[in-house]
Amino acid sequence: MKKLFLIIGAPGSGKTTDASIIAENNADKIVHYSTGDMLREEVASGSELGKEIDSYIKRGALVPLEIIVNTIVSAINNAPVDNVLIDGYPRSEEQMTAFDELVSKEDNIELASVIEVRVTEACARERILGRRAEAAPGEERSDDSEEVFNDRMNIYTEPLGAIQRFYTDKGLLTIINGERTLEEVVAEMEAFVLSKI
Repeated sequence: MKKLFLIIGAPGSGKTTDASIIAENNADKIVHYSTGDMLREEVASGSELGKEIDSYIKRGALVPLEIIVNTIVSAINNAPVDNVLIDGYPRSEEQMTAFDELVSKEDNIELASVIEVRVTEACARERILGRRAEAAPGEERSDDSEEVFNDRMNIYTEPLGAIQRFYTDKGLLTIINGERTLEEVVAEMEAFVLSKI
């Protein structure tokens, strides 16, 4: 049985960094994926699903929801260990519902928890736009502008209430304060994940 932990959080919340450190610290029992990584790995595998994903990416089109959900389930089932952290998913009510329906039919996957790394918008803004100020010329990430940050923040916050209610009703939502030091956040999240596996 694979145990799955979904990690959500605003841009700048540190969720990807937190998850990758926890997976590194526990490489014998925990693996970490982001949805982008999973799509790229599926394409690299040369599978029929991978070829279909690649055709969308090459056209610059959005990969359809059903394909993303199937890719995630495939990655979980093929994960080298039994505990999987996925960050940045779900990003919409539609993604959440489709994923929930598919996972409920999978005998091999249990959604253990949804962890929200919670930061205020002011904290997220400071981290993202502060990162830009510290970058050497030419090193700025394309998503580090005020306008792009506002768009990403809106995309994250718009469905957030519905996602929180859905997983709270299932008793699966855990909130971690992401405004502390990286070490403190990782320590709390790691202890929580390990307590569930």
